[in-house]
Amino acid sequence: MKEPPGEIQNSSPPAARLDLRGTPCPLNFIRSKLALEKLEPGALLRVELDAGEPERMVAEGLRGEGHQLELQRLADGAVALLIHRRGG
Repeated sequence: MKEPPGEIQNSSPPAARLDLRGTPCPLNFIRSKLALEKLEPGALLRVELDAGEPERMVAEGLRGEGHQLELQRLADGAVALLIHRRGG
């Protein structure tokens, strides 16, 4: 069965982690983007965010830039985005 577009198919351990719970929009998007820029193409970044608007804004912005994402719900009501940095 094929994965939906924009989803990570073969996850490896994240190269970096970023906890942005409690960080307002658009600062959480900017910090996520800056963290991705420090990684090699193809690397994974795990970003923990508050559910709702922060989750939507970061996911939509990064997908719009061509990155692949996988969403995980956390026990505390937050979410974790696994972001596969696009190549190049």
